[in-house]
Amino acid sequence: MKLVYTVVFVLVVRVAFSQGCSDAGFCTMGAMKPDQPYNKNIPIRLRSMEVSFYRGTTTLTPIVYVATLDASFSVGKKNSFQVKLPFQAVQGRLANTSGIGDISLCFTRTIYASEKFDVSVSLGSKIPTNKSNKTENGFPLPMYYQTSLGTYDAIAGISLVNRKWLFATGIQVPLNKNHNEFLWGRWAGSGEDPAYIEKYARANQLKRGIDVMLRVERNFRFSRLNFSVGMLPIYRITNDEIELPEGRVKPDGAKGLALSAIGTVGYSFNVKSGVKLLMGHKIVQRDENPDGLTRHLVSSVTYFYRF
Repeated sequence: MKLVYTVVFVLVVRVAFSQGCSDAGFCTMGAMKPDQPYNKNIPIRLRSMEVSFYRGTTTLTPIVYVATLDASFSVGKKNSFQVKLPFQAVQGRLANTSGIGDISLCFTRTIYASEKFDVSVSLGSKIPTNKSNKTENGFPLPMYYQTSLGTYDAIAGISLVNRKWLFATGIQVPLNKNHNEFLWGRWAGSGEDPAYIEKYARANQLKRGIDVMLRVERNFRFSRLNFSVGMLPIYRITNDEIELPEGRVKPDGAKGLALSAIGTVGYSFNVKSGVKLLMGHKIVQRDENPDGLTRHLVSSVTYFYRF
């Protein structure tokens, strides 16, 4: 049996790092998380810890790597509190950057529980760890290379989950603009090809628009293995805003739909621990992405422990 555990773990890790959610973070918080456990026969654990490793390929050269510590603490039978602490590194043509990513805090309460399904609601926030103004040799970097979005965000969501299905929706509202300074003209004299620089969306003093998400997921649960497939549409209902010499502008194409297909596979070593793999592929993306959140392929591998 130990050999089976080892083979499954190695396969998961090898697949995970071959590719990398292109949202601003709320699709993995509280009630909006994918592949939520649902087993009425196992007592609820008071605490859980997850360590995940993520790789995301972008539409340009940057590749984004994130290691995240995700801790959840139950408060009674219906309430839980989640903290996510990420460390992010980016490798790309313009620069290699790294640093602590934005901190996520989320409170979730189960408002209805039965033998057939549970309904939960979440309230949370994201706290920036820097002003999103990293530079390379004095030249301001696009948002793809930033380790923080540079904004305080308010988040709310609700989910319904049973043994076969997960439905979740949520909203993320940025409360301020960041201090990014990337404009094409500010790379004059850098030696970089202007045609390449202009492939990055300008993001000077960016204020992101409001995002609304919907997660629809079909789960297949077995004694130790579980799988899920689903769709994750994220709709930016208000346009991003940036600062140009002529004033504040709303770039064309910076609002609308981003749609991804998501798949997960998980294997439980026992009732306390296991591994999970998530992979996502972008189907539809917005025409303009000043926030640098667009990913072509995403994957993450997670080890979880409940105690």
